[in-house]
Amino acid sequence: MKKAIYLAAALCLAVAFLAGYWFRTPDATKTGATASQMTAASVDSSSLAPGTVRVSPDRQQLVGVRLATVEKLPETHTLRLLGRVATDETRIYQIIAPVDGWIRDTYNNSTGTLVKKDEPLASFYSPEFLSAQQAYLYALSSLDRFQASDNETPGQIGQTKANIQQYSDALRNLGMGELQIEEIARTRKRTQNIHITAPTAGFILARNVSPGRKFSRGTELFKIADLRRVWILADLFENDARHFKPGTFAKILLPQQQKTFTGKVSATLPQFDPATRTLKVRLEADNPGYVLRPDMFVDVELPVTFPPAIAVPADAILDSGLRKTVFVDRGNGYFEPRQVETGWRFANRVEIVKGLEPGERIVVSGNFLIDSESRMELAAAGMYGTLEKDPVCGASVSAKKALREGRTSVHQAKTYYFSSSDCKDKFDRDPARYAAKPVEGND
Repeated sequence: MKKAIYLAAALCLAVAFLAGYWFRTPDATKTGATASQMTAASVDSSSLAPGTVRVSPDRQQLVGVRLATVEKLPETHTLRLLGRVATDETRIYQIIAPVDGWIRDTYNNSTGTLVKKDEPLASFYSPEFLSAQQAYLYALSSLDRFQASDNETPGQIGQTKANIQQYSDALRNLGMGELQIEEIARTRKRTQNIHITAPTAGFILARNVSPGRKFSRGTELFKIADLRRVWILADLFENDARHFKPGTFAKILLPQQQKTFTGKVSATLPQFDPATRTLKVRLEADNPGYVLRPDMFVDVELPVTFPPAIAVPADAILDSGLRKTVFVDRGNGYFEPRQVETGWRFANRVEIVKGLEPGERIVVSGNFLIDSESRMELAAAGMYGTLEKDPVCGASVSAKKALREGRTSVHQAKTYYFSSSDCKDKFDRDPARYAAKPVEGND
């Protein structure tokens, strides 16, 4: 009976010992402790920056941590914009009535019709042409008589030719086309139907004529646009405007028709649109076959090449608004928070101006978990608030903690913070030496 009691007591002691060992063992599967706490005793992390945490390989795989090597390479991206086709204002022709008159006939054309140069568009009657034609025909007849006679002097013939030129110019000023003036000279007959002809090949944008309609001097009868060359208007943000320099060539795509054109950035200064807060850049493009029509939408692509620089994925940067942080792999599962300064951002790539060196490995995915553990490490160590750089030892220091523990010095109205009393003593012995060094603060 006693042996059974002793045996049971021994068994209880063994169970109690094993239970105590179990709870004292720093295993994450038993205690829920972080991986950084598990290995803190086995790895020397004294040289690592505050906030550095360790994540085991198993946990990295669980949360999807991915790493990438920092490289300094030239970056080439394609800037894509939405553009709208517009008529080239320098290729718009307005046909304005130079006299009062009545529309006699209209021909088979309407808004949107493609017309050829000198093609008749309509005809009208104006009494002002009668006297002008009569004077022109009289001058032509006089020249015929002088040339047929040998008695006229060269001065008289020259004066008659000058009169012919003057009267033909009068017909042109009244709105008669060159072809009709030549027809009058050939037939020697007056006409009451004055043709309105197209000044260039293009599309009719506006048509304000109908049979019998009376019009006044200055009325716009037709508006024609030459679409052999068009404008492409594209909206872009201010930070992208530097890429669209005058003379730069861009690709213009019409996805629905699978056609590609080449456009050239105009030298005209881009206009700022206060409603959309964008700049309107103008490109000029040839339009073979009149494929591009006004108000059509097109895609604009411009290849942009940046000089060699350190660029990382945008997801690798944690932006709190006050500081931008990336996590650098320090080996053995340790990740160090590193403050960086950024430059240009294009698509999903961000330039790192300061804070990283080529060859370093950084976290590009799963950094939110690492950041949360880093903040916990800083809070546990009392490293809260703004971090400053120790001007002597170079370590990151919590400004509030250093102030609370009396590890600060003032030199020339500027406060310096120190990670240890020894660093502070060295500074106090020769402050000018250390104050002259550039100090990088962590805002």
